[in-house]
Amino acid sequence: QVQLVESGGGLVQPGGSLRLSCAASGSIYGLNDMGWYRQIPGKQREWVGTITWEGNTKYADAIQGRFTISRDNAKNTVHLQMNALKPEDTAVYYCTAEHVDPIGLSRNYWGRGTQVTVSS
Repeated sequence: QVQLVESGGGLVQPGGSLRLSCAASGSIYGLNDMGWYRQIPGKQREWVGTITWEGNTKYADAIQGRFTISRDNAKNTVHLQMNALKPEDTAVYYCTAEHVDPIGLSRNYWGRGTQVTVSS
């Protein structure tokens, strides 16, 4: 089992920045890709970006160039630096992690989410 806890959400004005963090605990040996999703009320959860164990990143087009994902494998944390925030970035942001067990079975874990509100 892997537990993921997000932090850092809040209210920010358009054009502002926020940094979300996600701490993993539990069966952290075997953690692979980690990333972020977001969900706007009434809409499906959407992918924001992913970072591999080696630090390679991929991003959704909607946030490309504004958001940056990083991770600290020693601390089992992943971060989402969000710059130039727009009202349409308002959502609950979820951390996700892929865990691969010793026999190669993969499972995705999710945090409970943190609210980000972009408004003046």
